[in-house]
Amino acid sequence: MYLVKSPLLLKWYYSDLIWNKSRSEKIVYLTFDDGPIPNVTDFVLNTLKTYNAKATFFCIGDNILKHPDVFESVKNDGHSIGNHTFNHLKGWTTEDETYVSNTLKCQELTKTNLFRPPFGRIKKSQIKSIKSKVQSLKSNSQDSRLDIVMWDVLSGDFDLNLAPEKCYQNVIKNTTNGSIIVFHDSLKAFERLEYALPKVLKYLSEKGYKFGTL
Repeated sequence: MYLVKSPLLLKWYYSDLIWNKSRSEKIVYLTFDDGPIPNVTDFVLNTLKTYNAKATFFCIGDNILKHPDVFESVKNDGHSIGNHTFNHLKGWTTEDETYVSNTLKCQELTKTNLFRPPFGRIKKSQIKSIKSKVQSLKSNSQDSRLDIVMWDVLSGDFDLNLAPEKCYQNVIKNTTNGSIIVFHDSLKAFERLEYALPKVLKYLSEKGYKFGTL
């Protein structure tokens, strides 16, 4: 079971992670996990372009290697790229050394300051190690930080039992200034994504929201 709004207890426990951006500006942050995937990610890119919207794509390293042309399309369209591990590992059930190594393998491909743990499951020990190792890899760079990004609105598009309309309602009923919204550019999510994303973009645009990148 998942919660559409991020739980307060987790926000408290992981208070150093990014759950939302400034509430003072009418900007929201669309994010897409698990790609790049042919046709699905292409649909997302075309839909975003229709509304002149930018987003952040948290990519799986294995999918980047399988679909490099789609990955290049995401970058060429001016969207932000994030690391989502190489094999979509769940941190709570993965040994630290394996998890960190898998994340760094994806980092070689994404070269990003953004990381989102798959399933939102990560140990504090993994956070510490990943940040330290990424910073050491980027020691010659002016910007050596690594921001770990969570969310405050979950569309639920990954849920095969969720009606597409419910996915849409999950987003519009819970989004506010600074919200970080999660969709998935995956085959599993596509039925709900294809329905909900255009409607979400239309609704939020009409409400005067702008779409930012992380």
